[in-house]
Amino acid sequence: MEFKNDLGKPWKYEEDGFTVIRTSVWSPPGCHPVGCGLKLYVNQAGILEKIEGDENDPITKGRLCVRCLDLKEVIYNPSRILYPMKRHPQDRGKADKWERTTWEEAYAMIKQKRDFVIKNYGVEAIAAYSGTGRNGGIMVQEFAHEVLGTPNACYTQSGYACYTPRAAATAAITGCYYPEIDYGGGVEGTYDNPDYKIPEVIVLWGKEPLPSNGDGLFGHALIDLMKRGTQIISVDPRVNWLATRSAVHLRLRPGTDAAMGMAWLNVIINEELYDRDFVENWCYGFDELKERVADMTPEKAAEICQVDGEIIRKAARMYAGAAQAGIAWGLAIDQNQNGTQAAQCILSLIAITGNLDKPGGQLVGEAKSAVPEAEDGMTSTYAATGHQLDGWVALGEELRNKTIGMQEYPLYVNSIRNAHADLMLDCLMTDKPYRIVMAMIQSTNIIAPTNSAESKKWHQALKRLDFVFATDVFMTPTIQACADLFLPLKCAPEHDSINYTHYSGSQIHFGITNKAIEVGQCKSDVEIAVELGKYLGREQYVTRHTDEKAWLNNRRAQRNLMGGGKEDFDTIREKVHIQQGRKYYKYKTGHLRPDRQTGFLTTTGRVELYSYMFEGVGSDPLPYYQEPPFSPYSTPELAKEYPFILTTGARTYAYFHSEHRQVPLLRELNPNPLLEVNPEDAAALGLLEGQWVEISNQFGEAKFKAKVTPTVRQGTVMAQHGWWFPEQEADEPNLSGVWHSNVNTLIPNHYNGSLGFGAPYKCMICKITPLKESYDVDMNRFQEKFRKVAG
Repeated sequence: MEFKNDLGKPWKYEEDGFTVIRTSVWSPPGCHPVGCGLKLYVNQAGILEKIEGDENDPITKGRLCVRCLDLKEVIYNPSRILYPMKRHPQDRGKADKWERTTWEEAYAMIKQKRDFVIKNYGVEAIAAYSGTGRNGGIMVQEFAHEVLGTPNACYTQSGYACYTPRAAATAAITGCYYPEIDYGGGVEGTYDNPDYKIPEVIVLWGKEPLPSNGDGLFGHALIDLMKRGTQIISVDPRVNWLATRSAVHLRLRPGTDAAMGMAWLNVIINEELYDRDFVENWCYGFDELKERVADMTPEKAAEICQVDGEIIRKAARMYAGAAQAGIAWGLAIDQNQNGTQAAQCILSLIAITGNLDKPGGQLVGEAKSAVPEAEDGMTSTYAATGHQLDGWVALGEELRNKTIGMQEYPLYVNSIRNAHADLMLDCLMTDKPYRIVMAMIQSTNIIAPTNSAESKKWHQALKRLDFVFATDVFMTPTIQACADLFLPLKCAPEHDSINYTHYSGSQIHFGITNKAIEVGQCKSDVEIAVELGKYLGREQYVTRHTDEKAWLNNRRAQRNLMGGGKEDFDTIREKVHIQQGRKYYKYKTGHLRPDRQTGFLTTTGRVELYSYMFEGVGSDPLPYYQEPPFSPYSTPELAKEYPFILTTGARTYAYFHSEHRQVPLLRELNPNPLLEVNPEDAAALGLLEGQWVEISNQFGEAKFKAKVTPTVRQGTVMAQHGWWFPEQEADEPNLSGVWHSNVNTLIPNHYNGSLGFGAPYKCMICKITPLKESYDVDMNRFQEKFRKVAG
């Protein structure tokens, strides 16, 4: 396939004494895979002096967030780890016991420990734990299955309550990967391409794309579309910038999304606003769905969601009445025990309104065509997916069946090739069904956290491991408390890579990360995988993925370009950003199935509004509403003691989850952990703006600085997540203040949905206790400790 350069400007050129590198960044430091276009200005000494937005990038067009603009303060931060470090396991939690080592010695330590574990416990006694959204995070299955040889890759968040529940539901119901709104990102000329249509309506359902750019959706594209006439419907308990500019804003009670979705379906079906042709020809189970949602009238949903029934009707009619419309659905769907059913509702809405895979509607990825055997050894079945399944298949059935959670949640484990997080915690604590002895912590600050519930339990569990090695850019509380070997990671300007939106499954466009600088002795995730795999004698790293460039060619350049492109990295790096064009209505042409038959890759060949896959694993095949496990209605007695609904994790512009707390400019933007409280609730508590409070429930407690604001509903509070304090004492038990404002200590494990997905991160209960003490950070001392040292 031949690709045009974006706007013709070279990827590397000279300007005013600088070498300018045009690049498309992902991580580290953390962000989602938008692939924002940067121009990196490097001086003659090899130091990155300046960062600007790349006006030639066809998507971002020179627009950058503050985290990209301040990337220098990450790269040259004085607290960054630049060399491999080791210490004895008995010295965990002691910051002064780390000593510098070499990469050769580090790999030798890992090999020695791995050989011992395999001989004495079996390879399943090794685990690889990953973080969210980052370039390296999507490689955790490769590190586990292919480099280390264990089935136990594990994203440690309870119920894997981030993105994957939506993706798994989509696969079950449509046979496709996660469907993204069509914002023109994949076609040349974007909004002006003649094949593209501006969405008349976009629903933002539990998603705030301006600060988050979630999953690869460039948030500012929403503003571009609004300028071109798109109207917004916001489904969100909080008020945000886009919600204030929406045509309809439904401020539902946290955790009631499935009831809202069922009510929309009720209106659209009963008022016959659905696309009759698509339903009759491409959907299965419409009558069963109609019967299931018949009782969820807007009035009933109004009682559950605490939103006026007429507003629910208005929103449903507006969405269904648009010629083309999209739903950008976010993390709030996943972070709910009932989230899979809410996802089922949203997928049903997309399908019955005929918005699936149409211009200006909802995009899904193309299935690769089936071949007798792919060049890299994948069977034709696996060649149909956008994921790398080689290592999972190569493990063999016996070893795959030992994956933690396979017996309890087979759909969860098989669909994402991950051990179940909650059951993994149990395994670490009890040594059942077997003991985990050794682990890799890959780009995740598990206890800080984003990526755990009841974080103190994870802290204790990880310390039971005999050997832990970790990869990251900075020392974190998790590594300080639990690890024995630190492998330092390169930042995005320091390595070559290819990034693709939505982790390749429903890629909209591709960006090329071009290396500009070298810092310390850091390595990229790819370099570590290749070098460690080779050191351990793993065959494919000895024979195929022999270096970083070979890996990029085999794993990303050739396997993820639509149309089976065979371009190598050095060819496509010249283009910097690639828009491949879009095929719409792929279900009519056979491009959603590897056998190239028309329809969808499901049992019936249709969108299964009644899901046979769900039914096959013992779950309800139709959507239903389930009250959150802790709420004024499911636990009324507890709610008397804990009267506030607690929602967590709203995105900020300064931070990506637990990252960036040691970056001076970004910390100035959000120096203290905040709790948003409605003014009426604050008045009732006698709480003042800026006063510190403790929030608590039956699981834990954390301290925050109150932000009194009408952006949250009365009776609901929103706590920021991922907080720790790099300026504080790093040794145990303080661990950089990780327990002071750790909201995830209030979130329980094991409150997952029937399929193993989802957890109540956004719909818990708590009480608020105003405090007399102030814990404000001293920014003068902070700046002195973390001041810039280069550039």
